Amino acid sequence: FVPRHCQPSRVVRLYTLESEHERLLSLSPHILWRQSHTAHRTRVRGEEASPESSMEKASLEEALLPRSLVCKELGGDESLAVGDEVKRQLWLAGPLIAGCLMQNLIQMISVMFVGHLGELPLAGASMASSFAAVTGFSLLLGMATALDTLCGQAFGARQYHLLGIYKQRAMVVLTAASVPLAVVWFYTGEILLLFGQDPDIAAEAGTYARWMIPALFAFGLLQCHVRFLQTQNIVLPVMLSAAATALCHLVVCWLLVYVLGLGSKGAAIGNAVSYWINVVILAVYVRVSSSCKKTWTGFSMEAFHDQLGFFRLAVPSALMVCLEWWSFETLVLLSGLLPNPKLETSVLSITLNTANCLFMIPYGLGATISTRVSNELGAGRPRAARLAVRVVMFFAILEGLVMGIVLVSVRHVWGHAYSDEEEVVTYVAKMVLVIAVSNFLDGIQSVLSGVARGCGWQKICACINLGAFYAVGIPAAYLLAFVLHVGGMVLLLDFFRKFSPL
Repeated sequence: FVPRHCQPSRVVRLYTLESEHERLLSLSPHILWRQSHTAHRTRVRGEEASPESSMEKASLEEALLPRSLVCKELGGDESLAVGDEVKRQLWLAGPLIAGCLMQNLIQMISVMFVGHLGELPLAGASMASSFAAVTGFSLLLGMATALDTLCGQAFGARQYHLLGIYKQRAMVVLTAASVPLAVVWFYTGEILLLFGQDPDIAAEAGTYARWMIPALFAFGLLQCHVRFLQTQNIVLPVMLSAAATALCHLVVCWLLVYVLGLGSKGAAIGNAVSYWINVVILAVYVRVSSSCKKTWTGFSMEAFHDQLGFFRLAVPSALMVCLEWWSFETLVLLSGLLPNPKLETSVLSITLNTANCLFMIPYGLGATISTRVSNELGAGRPRAARLAVRVVMFFAILEGLVMGIVLVSVRHVWGHAYSDEEEVVTYVAKMVLVIAVSNFLDGIQSVLSGVARGCGWQKICACINLGAFYAVGIPAAYLLAFVLHVGGMVLLLDFFRKFSPL
């Protein structure tokens, strides 16, 4: 794991444990760097560590060797010029943002196709999509973000074999978690009725969700592959595969919805088909590409070891994402309790779909900084990680200002992409103004969350999100909607959640 030109004359065996990520959560990046640096200097000098000390420190800080520090002993420099960091982040952020947008287009395209079938199918599909996001997609996405910490720091430390093991372990855990979630989706209609939703909308949503169940299993596997490649700075294949899938999804939805006449059920089936296409493309790339030769060495039984250890990091990772996502999707459920629920649900769902699409830009920036921070900390370069955070904050602010101007410019025509109803288009134009401000704050919040994932601070973020969203955000939404009677403008909840410290 040491560059050939920097190899010491004597090589000391490295210890690796399956529970290395458990220790990560209890270590600050500074302590991790100091311990890794001390362990590595011993190896460079060719000194044998005592068996007692080796066994005591046989955890992540030993397993993750800082590759830069080897060469630093020979005159290397940890510092990174601002210009180089900007170029590196642009190289990562561009494909990641495009890939996130393309992946998000799957759900967005389906809703657009259903929207032209009528107001009730649109309301049902929107309700089902929100329910699926709350009970399935958000949980799997959050659990997969544990790989941001594990794979990112392992790659920075040149422990390449660990990436393949982590990915396989995540695939096993996420597939197992998808089984009970599929049962919940099967009873979506009944569950929505228990929450007081309109019977017609609940029935339509229940049908849509049942036909989307195959997409659930594909989504978890897709996220594992994306993060496995992303943490290695392999982002172009992710973008290209997502773009190809989005193009295929247009054809698939057209065939299923209109040619075969399946209606909204066809759009739901199209989601599953497209997600599986994306999974197959990335799986084939990982198998045949020379870029993954060191990190993917085939299936290993180690993937079935220490499942509980991975689960302990996956749970706070999932909570960090879910607490935010659930509060946001609660808006659609609240809209179903407002007067004229079909209009409110349709408009708010269109608005949230737009907001989610725009969110992919700061989300891509968050993925970029998560990769940069985890790689630099794993390599023992905390100052380079700090510089990366400053650069990405500049990008986040710039993106918020530019997209705000664009949204204000197109607010009167955007609603036509989803519906032919003039009432819906007019209402959407008002809501877009709220999205413009919300997106600016979202950029800052998203990149800070990415920094936290790169450092392994998921537990801290989960606690912060719990207070910001549920002690402030949800009560504020209820006050605005049912006491002050501002209707669908409960999207103002998003303002409160953006003022969360992370």
